[in-house]
Amino acid sequence: MTGFSALSRLDLGAALLRTRLETLSRQVSDGRKGPALGDIAPNVPRAIDLRGEIARRAAYTTVIDRTLGQTAVAQTSLQALYDIANRAFSLAQSASTANPDGVVAAANEAKLALSQAAELLNTQYGGVYVFGGRDATRPPIPAAGSIGGSGMVQQVTVAVQSLGGSDAATVWAATGAAASSDASGVPPFSDYASDPARGLADARASVPGADGQRVSVGLFANRNGGATSVGETTGSWARDLLRGLSTLAALGPDQLAQGAPFDTLMVSLRAGLRAASAGIGQEQGALGVAEARLEGMRTDHASVTTILKTQLADIEDVDMADVITRMQATQAQLEASYKAISMASQLTLSRFL
Repeated sequence: MTGFSALSRLDLGAALLRTRLETLSRQVSDGRKGPALGDIAPNVPRAIDLRGEIARRAAYTTVIDRTLGQTAVAQTSLQALYDIANRAFSLAQSASTANPDGVVAAANEAKLALSQAAELLNTQYGGVYVFGGRDATRPPIPAAGSIGGSGMVQQVTVAVQSLGGSDAATVWAATGAAASSDASGVPPFSDYASDPARGLADARASVPGADGQRVSVGLFANRNGGATSVGETTGSWARDLLRGLSTLAALGPDQLAQGAPFDTLMVSLRAGLRAASAGIGQEQGALGVAEARLEGMRTDHASVTTILKTQLADIEDVDMADVITRMQATQAQLEASYKAISMASQLTLSRFL
């Protein structure tokens, strides 16, 4: 019975070695100490905390990435609007009593630019209207393609056509009143955007970039976001631009024939377009500051996450070189155990022969 007892002990030892080898083989395969929390005891609470922190920073990073995608599209649209404003200013400079052909050309180009500007204010990113404020799922200018038929543009046209019967200052003031109005049927903007209790009162949209830190990135089609308009302005760079383009588009031979009043009106128009350009530039700059903040937060999250993952790896992952060394040693032990079992089996059998 002594031989059988020795053989049993050898079999038990081999079984333990096989179990150890299986564990080491799995560790070499996936690099982890084990699939169960018990495999990393007593560091389970720390591992849970680290995983939670990593997930939280990943969530912030996802929000930041999505937001930066949206702001990049907004910046492209703002640049296009800035270019339109500058081009309109150049056209207004060339339109004078000394250059009748320039007036007609400016009016024709302004009509096209007016629709282009409206379409740009309806820019979307991922199904979100970037100039829609908090009403981001509906276009802020519902009829952008036919903005020339809006109450605002029609009122501006009527005001410009009154030049002669009214002086230039009165005409320009009337265009400002039309562009500033939120009365029903006048603005080209959506009912939500023009509602004093909703769109006109909404705070800018902001996104969380880190614990306790939100970054304002919201933009509006009918009022400023991060910009402060100054000069010959309605207080909104978008309204200033639409006002300027509408005024330019309404010019014709009858206005040109007024002589000095026409040139006086053009001085005010150019000042209004300068205010539009400056306001758009400010909006771009303010949005750029917000983007820089978000990019900085994203970099911080990435750096901290790298450190956290290293700490988590120290808890959950194995030292691969050490595991391989131990696996090789275990394999050698197991092979030796099999030889010992074979020899013990032969010795035990010989006793019965």
